[in-house]
Amino acid sequence: MIIDVHTHINNYHEEKVASLEDCLNNLEDNMAKNNVDYSLVLTSYKVNEHRPSTKRVVEAISNRKNLGVIAGISWLNYNYRDVIEISEYLEKGLIKGLKFYPGYEPFYPNDSRLRLWYEMALEYDVPVMFHSGDTYAPTGKVKYSHPLHIDDLAVDYPNLKIVICHVGNPWIRDCMEMVYKNTNVYADISGLVLGNFSEKFEKYMKKEIEEMITYSGDPNYLLYGTDWPISNMNSYLKFIDQIELSEEKKELILWKNAAQLFKIDVENLK
Repeated sequence: MIIDVHTHINNYHEEKVASLEDCLNNLEDNMAKNNVDYSLVLTSYKVNEHRPSTKRVVEAISNRKNLGVIAGISWLNYNYRDVIEISEYLEKGLIKGLKFYPGYEPFYPNDSRLRLWYEMALEYDVPVMFHSGDTYAPTGKVKYSHPLHIDDLAVDYPNLKIVICHVGNPWIRDCMEMVYKNTNVYADISGLVLGNFSEKFEKYMKKEIEEMITYSGDPNYLLYGTDWPISNMNSYLKFIDQIELSEEKKELILWKNAAQLFKIDVENLK
């Protein structure tokens, strides 16, 4: 089984804006071609014609049992209507977690403005995900997205389940320390490359991930994610195949950790 915890349905560089339905169909087509059983769709911190709202995505996937939603939260622009809407989705089990975008927005993860969201995540026992490391856009400010900033939050909220996206790349060693030190911190391996891995970069990143596992122990904290459509699913699966691990430990990364963390009913996918 394969669970991809990090996909998007935003229009990034397309000249013509594709419909939400077309984006979801494209995602499912790619999943089918690569034998991916379930994907989490992460909505954006902003809403425009290129980036559909959480509400639209929740409604659009209601009949697609192989997709779930992680709600993108804006540090800068949320209001009480957003809080009510997201709390209702959590109450009904329509979203699997919350995603924050430090670096794209100028805040640190322990910002007091986000306390309400963290308390909500604790109440409904869902993970919070954070963009970490380099930003896709050159306008991002990476001082906010360094993985070391997760430590304050992990210590202050020891029961909050936290996911560092992109293993904090290029600060993977700092991400290593975060998951080693804090039992409530996880990391996904998404977005390490634009498009396909080159042979040289695949070799480099393979060494980085293997060193992370050597340092931090059995990969109960590591999650498979691609950042599709920015990164290609097929190339990502080939990359995972190259990592020198037992099949049992690869299964932890490919789906078992995600199924437990995000409470995904894998029996319903068979």
